[in-house]
Amino acid sequence: MAYNISCNALFEGCAFTASADTQEELLQLAAAHATEVHGVTELTPEIVEKVKGAIEQS
Repeated sequence: MAYNISCNALFEGCAFTASADTQEELLQLAAAHATEVHGVTELTPEIVEKVKGAIEQS
């Protein structure tokens, strides 16, 4: 089973997508993207919950 995320679900217009074998790995990829592209400097519990809510399994 793979975990997938589309940044567009969180930042409208962003084309970034990622897939990983584990939710933890996917969260790390999403966090790195958020920092590099969107300037997110602090991952609050609220942000983490929003990201988790955007994760899909396939």
